[in-house]
Amino acid sequence: MARILISSGSEWEKLCGYSRAVRVGDLVEVSGTVAVNEQNEVVGQDCYTQTKFILEKISKALEEAGSCMNDVIRTRMYTTDISKFETISKAHAEVFRVIRPACTLVEVNKLVRKEFLMEIEVTAVICKLDSKK
Repeated sequence: MARILISSGSEWEKLCGYSRAVRVGDLVEVSGTVAVNEQNEVVGQDCYTQTKFILEKISKALEEAGSCMNDVIRTRMYTTDISKFETISKAHAEVFRVIRPACTLVEVNKLVRKEFLMEIEVTAVICKLDSKK
């Protein structure tokens, strides 16, 4: 079974030895993703905006792996402020309300940069549509 590595081009991938995403067969794992753009600037100063931006980045990584957000079966979200649970959940639901993957949301002491309020990783299984239905 082929192992396909998806890269974002981040300097951290080589430094830390990881990939943005890895696909093996129909399984895709997307690494922890934060709200930083290609210019290394943090996008959003609140949990809602960061969550939405991160989910957009994850969607692009999934597409590059031949998958999509509809294939997501699990999300893991890490926040530095659990009191923002409702706004984080709102952003998550806007993407996953129908799909309803298994989900974890936990508070952590801090992330790599103090401006990061959220980090999200996902697992997806590429679903093959039954053309008879």
